[in-house]
Amino acid sequence: MMSAEATEMKNISRLRSRLVVVLVASTVAMLVILVVLSFFVPRATSSEEQPSTKPNIIFILADDLGWNDVGFHGSNQIPTPNIDALAYSGIILNDYYATPLCTPSRSALFTGKHPIHTGMQHEVIYGFEPWGLGLEERLLPEYFKDLGYATHLVGKWHLGHFKKEYTPTFRGFDSHFGYWCGHTDYYDHNSEEAPAFWGHDLKSGMMTRRDLVGNYTTTLFSDEAVRLIDAHDESEPMLLVVSHSAPHAGNPAIPLQAPDDIVAKFKVENIPDARRQIYAAMVWLLDRSVGQIISALSRKGMLDNSIVIFSSDNGGAGANYNRNVASNWPLRGGKDTTWEGGVKVAGLIWSPLLKEANKVFNKICSIQDWLPTLLAAAGGKIVDGIDGKNIWPALNNSSRDTYDQILVQIDDLRNISAVRKGRYKLLSGTTWKGRYDVSIGSEGRKGEYDLRGIQTSEAASALKRTTRPLPNKFVIKNLRNLATVTCPPDDDRFICKPLEGEDCLFDLSQDPCEAINLARKYPHIVNHLKSLLATCNETAVQPRNQVGDPLSNPKFWRYEWTNWKDYKDPPHLKSHLVFPEKRLEA
Repeated sequence: MMSAEATEMKNISRLRSRLVVVLVASTVAMLVILVVLSFFVPRATSSEEQPSTKPNIIFILADDLGWNDVGFHGSNQIPTPNIDALAYSGIILNDYYATPLCTPSRSALFTGKHPIHTGMQHEVIYGFEPWGLGLEERLLPEYFKDLGYATHLVGKWHLGHFKKEYTPTFRGFDSHFGYWCGHTDYYDHNSEEAPAFWGHDLKSGMMTRRDLVGNYTTTLFSDEAVRLIDAHDESEPMLLVVSHSAPHAGNPAIPLQAPDDIVAKFKVENIPDARRQIYAAMVWLLDRSVGQIISALSRKGMLDNSIVIFSSDNGGAGANYNRNVASNWPLRGGKDTTWEGGVKVAGLIWSPLLKEANKVFNKICSIQDWLPTLLAAAGGKIVDGIDGKNIWPALNNSSRDTYDQILVQIDDLRNISAVRKGRYKLLSGTTWKGRYDVSIGSEGRKGEYDLRGIQTSEAASALKRTTRPLPNKFVIKNLRNLATVTCPPDDDRFICKPLEGEDCLFDLSQDPCEAINLARKYPHIVNHLKSLLATCNETAVQPRNQVGDPLSNPKFWRYEWTNWKDYKDPPHLKSHLVFPEKRLEA
């Protein structure tokens, strides 16, 4: 017989064996459960598959849009519900400057430099001229490519195309769909740059797109922007510049164009001018494009991590400049002038990444500020040797200032200049023999402001799903009042006459419409600002402009605008040369 001690040891051994079996069985069961669950629990994606944390940058650039052609500046004439929804949900830039013309403004946007420092300060690039923005300049899309961005340009380029190295896909953009010259017909996409110098100018990269003749330009650009957003790989951030042609006039024969059914919407009492009705339709389609882009970003899940900027490239072309009818009312002047109506433009920024919103930003800022500002927002490095300033801190903190001095323009070849220091602006010289030295365009205050249209707009619907939705109607009305400029009627006793050689000094804080010349009252301020202009002019480089090249004529290149300097000149061309003649207005 076993002793009691031996029996106890045997029982303990059996118990241990059973525990081991139970533990093994439990472990196996747990492993089986974990394996099964692994089929149902989503796997963590690799870093390559995860959405980028860098913000998407969407820059929408209008062409020749008037200060008074958007609803948020007080006009009831042309409804811009999508643009207005972004303005009220974001920040209205109410002291925001560009340059007087297309090419200089685009060069400032992409380089962060004032045009006097890149040789782009004089007039614009005509399609027949062999020059462009210098290849030594590093452009905004190149900086963003270094940060891992996909970069796309949709729309107008206007920075040179005589050699392929000057075109968008050789300057940092992964893709370009649009045109190279300064304007085109909205349906056949031909650009007439001078008498007898016309050709097709719609491109995909370097390829001419004749297959899209008959399609309206603004719609084509909208569709391409939406397509790029839909196809975007979210593992990398996106830089999308949508550079609309609207509402720039087309070719001289039919300068203003829009679909008949849209024009019919604006045959109303408060728009009696038939040309203004077409212009209104062009702006309405531009606004619809903004809504479509915002909606596409929302559907893709990109809107919460996006920064959206809307801007015009210069003041509106009104009073028949370019045969156009924009309104900068009540500001004086328009496109191709240094008056406020030519250089102070409609602009806004919207983003959930902004710490402050629903406000009017009354601090000086400029189109050349976007390069350093957006790089800062994306975590990029400080860029040396540029003129633009990083205004991101000021946008996010009302107690922060931007700067108090801005060079508006120096063009020694036309004897015009303008500079602003604090509240004072000095203007010297004028353009077009003073034809545009007046308030330009329709007042647009008749009728009702369509708040309901803003609240139900495509953009507002998309913004509802973000942390920056449209505010209530009381906030909207207050912001609109703050963003609306009002001025008393002109008094001829105080109007400046630069055509007669007068220096023009204005206190913009009291006189935003430049109606009261203070030059005689404050000669010391005039002298100080002239000294500032002289200092700036010492740093200016020579304009890059070149005379027209008859070999550029599209008739020699299948009636297409092309990078003609990359090709040998066929011998028979020499006997058929006609030198281009610039039109009076660009």
